[in-house]
Amino acid sequence: MTALPLNELILLGVAVLAAGLVGGLIAGLFGVGGGTVLVPALFYAFSVLGLGGESNLHVAIGTSLLTIVATSWRSLGAHRAHGAVDEAVLRTWTPWVGVGALVGAAVAGLTSMEGLAIVYGVCLVVVAAQMGLLPERITLRPDLPTGATRRWTGGLIGLLSAMMGVGGGSFGGMLMTLCGRPIHQAVATASGFGLAIGAAATVGFIGFGWGAEGRPPLSLGYVNVPAAFVMGLLTTLVAPFGARMAHRLDRKVLRRAFAVYLLVTAISVMVKAL
Repeated sequence: MTALPLNELILLGVAVLAAGLVGGLIAGLFGVGGGTVLVPALFYAFSVLGLGGESNLHVAIGTSLLTIVATSWRSLGAHRAHGAVDEAVLRTWTPWVGVGALVGAAVAGLTSMEGLAIVYGVCLVVVAAQMGLLPERITLRPDLPTGATRRWTGGLIGLLSAMMGVGGGSFGGMLMTLCGRPIHQAVATASGFGLAIGAAATVGFIGFGWGAEGRPPLSLGYVNVPAAFVMGLLTTLVAPFGARMAHRLDRKVLRRAFAVYLLVTAISVMVKAL
């Protein structure tokens, strides 16, 4: 393994630190996965520094998923302390979300960087549209689905989240609010989804990326261990500050501004990969 020159090591460190700080704030502010920031930041940092190759996007996503484990664990504990988590939903949905995340990791492992970039970009556009166009309290049905619909919906949440490197807030929280659940309960319960997604998908990304070509140095499968450690620590520390900021700032303006960022990011990642 070739050692990185000092200047490139410093640049990578700065990119990882900045991504961790911003990702933590975003997770706290909007309840969406910090992977909407971490994945593109890592992907571009690897590319600009000439690290890795055709597996860079896979490693960026896998690394983001490992950080979600720590962030979601802390968030879930904090939300439980306030009694905001719907434990029945968490208990009945989490197994299917976790299975979907493992399947998503397998699909990602078999997908080219170009194909993964398209999935990431399209899903990011969906999240951007939801944040920028839909009111926070719009509902499509009176309650969450049950039975077979719950199983395949939970699996789809896990699959898409794993292929994007995001936690449960992006799709799980969106589904809960669209099914009439209060926004705070949706964000709180979806943090538990994120724990299942991060744990299951990380195992999958390590296993399915074992021995893959074109990975940046110090990667275990499709997970870059130093970047995951630093970003996981920062996002865990910073997320509570983002949550407090959410109560002081104009959320409507913030949501629309972040939606624009997501749209630009989706396009840029797809263009870079293709």
